[in-house]
Amino acid sequence: MNVHSGLGNGFQEVIYQRALEIEMAECNISFAREQEMPIYYKHRQIGTRRVDFLVDGVIAVELKAIMGLGDVHLAQAINYLEAFDLEIGLLINFGAKSLQFKRVTNKSFKQKNQGNPEIK
Repeated sequence: MNVHSGLGNGFQEVIYQRALEIEMAECNISFAREQEMPIYYKHRQIGTRRVDFLVDGVIAVELKAIMGLGDVHLAQAINYLEAFDLEIGLLINFGAKSLQFKRVTNKSFKQKNQGNPEIK
């Protein structure tokens, strides 16, 4: 909320990313920005994808700077959770007049990466 209040809407996503990084650091929140995560298919790594923020090693935060969130953005956030085997995520849109956010959950969360140092 502080980032949206301070900057308003209209900036590119990377500006909000940098501001949110400052806010989380000032609040002593454990996070990694642009955390590269492996994507697996049938137990084989087929690529990587970067999540905007990985908070405490367990919460994916995906940022947008668009006029409004659509089903495609929600599907993308859920897809990341499933691909990274994370249970909870947050989709935040700074592009609308009012801050938009959605909590997303991975219904097929398996905890297969619990304790994996690559993910934490």
